[in-house]
Amino acid sequence: MKIAYAFRRCASYPYNGGELPTDATDRRRFLDHAKAIGFDGIELPAMNLADAETKTLRSELEDAGVPCVAIRGGGGAAHPRVAAANKQSMINAVNFAANIGAGVVNSTVTTPPRDPNGKGTYRGESVSQGSSRLASAVDYERTAKAVSEVAGIAADQGVEISIEIHQNSIADNSWSALHLLELIDASNVGVNPDLGNIYWTYDTPEESCEAAIAALASHVNYWHCKSLYRVHIPDLETAIYVQAPLPDGEIDYRFAIAALLDVNYDGYLAIEGIRDGDQFHQDGRSVAYVKSVLSDLQ
Repeated sequence: MKIAYAFRRCASYPYNGGELPTDATDRRRFLDHAKAIGFDGIELPAMNLADAETKTLRSELEDAGVPCVAIRGGGGAAHPRVAAANKQSMINAVNFAANIGAGVVNSTVTTPPRDPNGKGTYRGESVSQGSSRLASAVDYERTAKAVSEVAGIAADQGVEISIEIHQNSIADNSWSALHLLELIDASNVGVNPDLGNIYWTYDTPEESCEAAIAALASHVNYWHCKSLYRVHIPDLETAIYVQAPLPDGEIDYRFAIAALLDVNYDGYLAIEGIRDGDQFHQDGRSVAYVKSVLSDLQ
């Protein structure tokens, strides 16, 4: 099992932003930090770059020892207002992945909220707009059709698609993700069992992380990992979730990693980076923890 950096913040003084620095020196400094703390590759968003720019970026990443291993892009097709644009976004992500050498496109199947000012637009509430609880059979059929069509394009380029379990999505727990995969029925489509997303979708998680990873393990082709503390406020039907390094949160990643090893998963475990504080210290602790668990279990 290899470890990728799904960074969500890129702080390498003087740069501080959510994407790779545009300055080559700042970018190399960040990549060198990522390599030094133990990452084997990096996840990037889909980018609108010319072929020459993509080739240059690919060389920079590979020279730094952190090649791009996954691209994130796409979206849900259940709502007709966004279905066509989201499908094209997924196709664009597939094409970019092929050009930059990434083997996986990670995509959510989220839908826009019916009431942007209503309850359930954010995580940690008693309802979740766009969720599997509120989905119809047609929502799954439309989504499966769109993903299946993109999967054919991806297969021709040697790219896999991973459906990320995510809040505000018809794939927000193990049963809904498995149902969607069954409808898609494509050998290059798997699931990203982001346990953190399952944990913080509702104020009270609807399934345990242990049950979810056990059900999904054999279908995983990419894996986001983050951990959280949960502060439940039942009178407000709300929970506040605080992200923490993997060894410090409430999700048992020793159990989860063991479940993936049991099915001989040899893809990437992508640590979803800390958004606040010293990212290299905290994300470095997550890497060290994963490596120690792998060493113990193997």
